[in-house]
Amino acid sequence: MSATPVTLVASDLDRTLIYSAAALGLTVPDARAPRLLCVEVYQGKPLSYVTEDAAALLGELGRGALFVPTTTRTREQYGRIRLPGPAPQFAICANGGHLLVDGVSDPDWRAAVDERLAAECAPLDEVRAHLARTADPAWLLKERVAEDLFAYLVVERSLLPEGWVKELAVWAESRGWTVSLQGRKIYAVPKPLTKSAAMREVARRSGADLTLAAGDSLLDADLLLAADRAWRPGHGELADARWTAPHVTALEDRGVAAGETILRELIGEVRNPRPSP
Repeated sequence: MSATPVTLVASDLDRTLIYSAAALGLTVPDARAPRLLCVEVYQGKPLSYVTEDAAALLGELGRGALFVPTTTRTREQYGRIRLPGPAPQFAICANGGHLLVDGVSDPDWRAAVDERLAAECAPLDEVRAHLARTADPAWLLKERVAEDLFAYLVVERSLLPEGWVKELAVWAESRGWTVSLQGRKIYAVPKPLTKSAAMREVARRSGADLTLAAGDSLLDADLLLAADRAWRPGHGELADARWTAPHVTALEDRGVAAGETILRELIGEVRNPRPSP
């Protein structure tokens, strides 16, 4: 008797499945707005939400597939999230820098990541020094390092000079780094540090027959390309760039409604997988 097929679902979280109040994008009258469930609290205040329907869908997805939360968040930031449904066996944090197995970072995976970064791109200290030299205190709110792997800035978007992010991206490109602007955060991430590599490792360990993915940002592009089928919402960096691929479904839905649609699409594929394009 053959083993039961395994479908792996690797999805980004922020602005893909979960949404801050500022990112909800509610366009209907208040009286018709969906009921929301808080899934993250920070410093005693609610921070991230899903619709109640999305909460039920997350539970169904977790019971029907190998659901792998896949995020650029650090382990500490990810730990604040309480998603409905079964506790994930695997989770990908720090843009692929940490592979959590039953909530614990796999040391062999992290060692392999560190080795590859040292061999293929400029060191983190060089990138941080450049950010410190070029960022203007007039619009820079915070400068942070995530898990000793990558750096990001929190900025006042309205004051950010036009072209600054593009100039940073050009500088980073030749040093093996990539740049992504997401909301108020500008990420500088080593190119070898990818969600797709970690997803492939989970697929190898689980023997997955089918991989599905979802995401909204430039840092999710490699994840979507690596999956058999993928979805992106109608907002975010990828939508702004009109980015797509033959096996990627570009949704029109925006905001928290897109999160619900993505979950419905994923569950539909888990139930009735289509042939690969």
